[in-house]
Amino acid sequence: MKSVFQFSDLRVPVIQAPMAGTATPRLAAEVSRAGGMGSIGLAAANPAQAAAMMAETRERLGSDRYGVNLFCHRPAQADPAREAGWLDYLAPEFRRYGAEPPARIEEIYRSFLDHDEMLRAVLAARPVLVTFHFGLPAAERIAALRGSGAMLGASATSRAEALAIRDAGLDLIIAQGYEAGGHRGIFEPDGPDARLSTEALMRDLLELSLPVVAAGGIMDGADAARFLRAGAAAVQMGTAFVACPESAANDAYRTRLAAARPGDTVMTRAISGRPARGLANRLTALGEAEAAPPLPDYPITYDAAKRLQAVAGGSDYAAQWCGTGAPRARAMPAAALVALLAQEIRAHFPGLGACQSGE
Repeated sequence: MKSVFQFSDLRVPVIQAPMAGTATPRLAAEVSRAGGMGSIGLAAANPAQAAAMMAETRERLGSDRYGVNLFCHRPAQADPAREAGWLDYLAPEFRRYGAEPPARIEEIYRSFLDHDEMLRAVLAARPVLVTFHFGLPAAERIAALRGSGAMLGASATSRAEALAIRDAGLDLIIAQGYEAGGHRGIFEPDGPDARLSTEALMRDLLELSLPVVAAGGIMDGADAARFLRAGAAAVQMGTAFVACPESAANDAYRTRLAAARPGDTVMTRAISGRPARGLANRLTALGEAEAAPPLPDYPITYDAAKRLQAVAGGSDYAAQWCGTGAPRARAMPAAALVALLAQEIRAHFPGLGACQSGE
């Protein structure tokens, strides 16, 4: 079935990154209404929560013109020894706040790879864009989603991953550079990582005969125009939207983002168990320490971080995902930001037809 959405439908060639836990139905609806493509991440939701999020997005927007993102990580392999070792290492941190570490930690987020209920929820909601992170689902799941009319895409951090995306029959590749905030979409987190910049990665993928969406370090229309001139079908921007009032970022997150300086972000596994870029804090430093033991699998490590954050509050242990462009985030309503991006893109790339009516 032909996708019901095409890039030419975008008045402003900007996809708001799905950002599970931070992107909200309100944010996605405002971005889509303003001419971009709003998205919500379903990785941290169960099927009922996902269905409610998608229903709210559709109700706010008045259409299915939004995207969803699904995590396709290898299901966690429990390792009681590693899990106990990590909790022992974090025990002094819990005790700083008068708490004891939990007796055990668990796989708190289920992979889409084996999640039939989530597949049914997405098929019922029929968003126009469905993207995958950390890998690809089985062919039959891809076929089912294609049958709904959705455009399908996935994140790639390398040419090999992009080739897998193309060979799976998807419609687009999200070129996620090393600058990007949040979880790195690398298929094999323990494998080699060339850590390619967004520019270098996109340049390597343009010849693969699929539309490429540039993602990572893109904070304003000048950044976006640079990638659009180079051949990107659109850009995906996440950190730029965290400061919008429609995001779910809490006050501590917003305060740190507003005060961010160049070099304040780090790529860390200590929060979730997989590489992810965010604002440095006490937990990321603990993860880098020489005494740090081996981490449990993703997302079991995440369970420990979330429990520690729950007793501590603040920013010392929080997942405050941001890309390297964090110091340039602009706090304004999402629709106003999309309108400003449209103006900036036109100013730096006046020949871009898709942006001529975006305002």
